[in-house]
Amino acid sequence: MIVKDWCSYCGECAGICPKNIIEVKEYSLVFDEKECSRCEICVKACPLNALEME
Repeated sequence: MIVKDWCSYCGECAGICPKNIIEVKEYSLVFDEKECSRCEICVKACPLNALEME
């Protein structure tokens, strides 16, 4: 996942992730790429379109 500069770290992506692998920590998103199923639910939930899948 790519986090763009305009991410506000609101936590919408973390709250909707079905695998619960995204955390918001002091102006960064922490996630386990190996556990990610690439469902893109977090990308679609982002109100600022700040997330993108590689």
